[in-house]
Amino acid sequence: MNKFQFMGRLTRDPENRVLPNTGSQVTNFSLAVNRRFADQNGERKTDFFNLTAFGKLAEFCSKYYRKGQQVLVEGRIQNRTWDDQNGQKRYATDFIVENAYFADSRRENESFGNGEVAPSSSIDGEFITIDDTDDLPF
Repeated sequence: MNKFQFMGRLTRDPENRVLPNTGSQVTNFSLAVNRRFADQNGERKTDFFNLTAFGKLAEFCSKYYRKGQQVLVEGRIQNRTWDDQNGQKRYATDFIVENAYFADSRRENESFGNGEVAPSSSIDGEFITIDDTDDLPF
């Protein structure tokens, strides 16, 4: 099984671009994730992960995620290799996001300053808005 799950805060706003050959969207963002345990000095270390989302999920992340928000992401880890300009073999490990969720309280997520309200749920890649007055869809 190849799966990761991170909960942390975005270190910057997501960067979105369109792939020229396919026209699909790609969004990159960075997440600061606190380690679970403190070190010998009682300090908790933080790891920083660069993440990539594709397609509809990339659109969602670029539209609704902002620096400082706490989010939960799940996905797969993928390795790639290539030869650089000097003919040296290079390696990279990529974290590909397959599911993304808000992890802040509803109040922190309610508005983005432009009048838009963040969706609060996702079902199989289709996003729906559920507010307190709606009946649950299940």
